[in-house]
Amino acid sequence: MASATMRACWLAAAISAACAGSPAFAKEQSDLIIVNGTVHDGSDAASRVGDVVIRGDRIVYVGSKAQEKFSAGKIIDATGKIVAPGFIDPHTHPDEFIRSNDPTQRLTAAWLFQGATTLMIGVDGAGTPDLDAEDARIKKDGVGLNLGAYVGFGRIRQSVLEQDARAPTAQELQRMQSMVADGMCQGAFGLSTGLFYAPQSFAKTEEVIAVAREAATRGGIYDTHQRDESSYSIGLLGSTREVLRIGREAGLPVHFAHIKALGVDVHGEADDVIKLINEARAAGQVVTADQYPWLASGTGLSASLLPRWAVDGGRPALLKRLDNNATLQKIRTEMRENLRRRGGPDSLVLTVASSPWHGKKLGELARERGEEPIDAALFVIRDGRDAAVSFNMDNDDVIRFMHQPWVVTSSDGSSGHPRQFATFPQKYREYVQKGVITLGEFIRSSTGRTADLLSLKARGYLREGYFADVLVFDPKRYAPKADYLHPRELSEGVTQLLVNGQLAIDGGKLTGIAAGKLLRHEAKGSCPQKVSSLVN
Repeated sequence: MASATMRACWLAAAISAACAGSPAFAKEQSDLIIVNGTVHDGSDAASRVGDVVIRGDRIVYVGSKAQEKFSAGKIIDATGKIVAPGFIDPHTHPDEFIRSNDPTQRLTAAWLFQGATTLMIGVDGAGTPDLDAEDARIKKDGVGLNLGAYVGFGRIRQSVLEQDARAPTAQELQRMQSMVADGMCQGAFGLSTGLFYAPQSFAKTEEVIAVAREAATRGGIYDTHQRDESSYSIGLLGSTREVLRIGREAGLPVHFAHIKALGVDVHGEADDVIKLINEARAAGQVVTADQYPWLASGTGLSASLLPRWAVDGGRPALLKRLDNNATLQKIRTEMRENLRRRGGPDSLVLTVASSPWHGKKLGELARERGEEPIDAALFVIRDGRDAAVSFNMDNDDVIRFMHQPWVVTSSDGSSGHPRQFATFPQKYREYVQKGVITLGEFIRSSTGRTADLLSLKARGYLREGYFADVLVFDPKRYAPKADYLHPRELSEGVTQLLVNGQLAIDGGKLTGIAAGKLLRHEAKGSCPQKVSSLVN
């Protein structure tokens, strides 16, 4: 009996030993484990202390006690830090970085040090339909983060109609439609417009609808810098109604870029805009928006002060008009009104570092030159170095938009404005740390919600099987360093940032790894023969 019992024990021990050495009980191999961080997964779920495991370019585990299940070549201790999906910026102007001949510039550190891993480009109507060429360039040269692209109404219209203030012929319209279809079939996420800017401002609503239908039939969205964010032409509310009409009649979701109430005439109208959008959403229309957390916009004196008719035909035509005294006086009269709606000459700060007027208010430059502000503005416009920041938003309007569940974070990052280097930390400092929104709301509106509205596949969340775009930041140190007079200072507080599973930042420093790629939207419907090579 005792012998049988002993044999049974020996057998059990042998089985246990064999099982302990079997692959079923071995730890899974991974490349990197982030442990003990406060994990915000990009959804509305509450944060939790936990771990994230990465293998290749994917997340393979999100949970607790990861080191009991996985081994890795690198362990990052994120105790006391926030672990989140990499931020997604839906409205950017990074061309000076992503198209640079300098590989270090192409890393696009301005956004990496904010925690961003994906940018949308081709906004405001500027996007090329030739995304095959974009993809080839990115694969050849390398870029530091992911890029998604729009096909641009302005780029297409200008290639067909140049700078002319006229409607297209039927043949020209068909040409424009074919280019949009081409761009969508090459992976554009939708059609972008900048109807405030000439020559796009010359397009009637019906023309935009006809072109937008080509994006609609292929599953795209309509992203727009709307025709009027102020009281320049049809007014903020009239412009909002136009955007909603375009979406309804073209049959596609609409997205308001950098939504705002710009200028003294429309301060306080945020509630009216929100009401219009909520009514459209309640009726079944898909409507979203993005917003930057700054009270000054980035612009040029030409765009903000000149009447649209004055730039019909482009800069050469403008300069001829300025040399005609009668036309000049008419331009000056309309510029005075535009300056008033912007808040006056001291609301505009000139921001071209290469110019002697960098950092000066328009009113200050006028006083130095001994002339009225409009003439100082015309002097700068003639020079061509006319970039400026325009203090024309009311913080109450900014907060009202920020609280909407259909609004996400964007930078509209462009040269000369600190939003290019500091938007996400600015929102954290000014609106999270001051209790306007929660940390969870900040992360949600910078990650998962943005991925959802763009239909980005397997991005925007910390989930198993998703791409490993992962941010680790120190909540005590995460802060903007750029300001309006020093707009190119890198933000602080990001300790690690992974793009497609590779460390772009480690220990708070750039690694030099360019792991970004062009993200392509999968088009629905039929695709025409490629025509985009004819676009300038």
